[in-house]
Amino acid sequence: MLPADTRLLADGEALASEACRLIVDAAQEAIRERRIFRLVLAGGSTPGRAYQRLAMARQEWAAWEIFWGDERCLPTDHPGRNSWTAHQDWLAHVPIPAAQVHVIPAELGAEIAAAAYAETIADQLPFDLVVLGMGEDGHTASLFPGSADAAGPVIAVHGAAKPPAERVSLNYPSLRACRRQLILVSGAEKAAALAAWRQGDTLPIALAASDNACLLVDTRAAG
Repeated sequence: MLPADTRLLADGEALASEACRLIVDAAQEAIRERRIFRLVLAGGSTPGRAYQRLAMARQEWAAWEIFWGDERCLPTDHPGRNSWTAHQDWLAHVPIPAAQVHVIPAELGAEIAAAAYAETIADQLPFDLVVLGMGEDGHTASLFPGSADAAGPVIAVHGAAKPPAERVSLNYPSLRACRRQLILVSGAEKAAALAAWRQGDTLPIALAASDNACLLVDTRAAG
């Protein structure tokens, strides 16, 4: 079943605009109540459009703290890294203190990076907002269908269904440990997976979705 708060948007740009608005709303609430906003980013083109819009918004950036849901085990300057893409697209354009941008050290290898990032997030839960995307197969972060269950807040992923095979990912409980969760699904290629989720298939995105998730879907993904 899809989250109770599922919203249909006209297209990818409308989805990005609504996602940006909801991220700003979550930031303002968190800063007002706790003086800090802890945001977990998703990789991929759909969330990326929302982040680019976000960079143009006036925010209390000094109160933002950034984390990632997953990372690929590639060199730090590789364009395939989620953190590299985010830096190029928007993080370099906003004054978030460098010490508050917590990159997964995936260049060290999956096992070492997972252990290190587990320590990084240990005292940060619950996050204020976790942003998730969904792949064509229903995967989210680097949690793929058919993968063996692994324990721990952050896990090493070996033999991923998409290259690169070696990755690091927040595990399901960590992705659900949040005050708000925002799931973004855009594009016709996602329609089959979204239909399977609606019908009750236990896809990774379904396992990662929290009770308070807000799902934004564009008309192409909705089929």
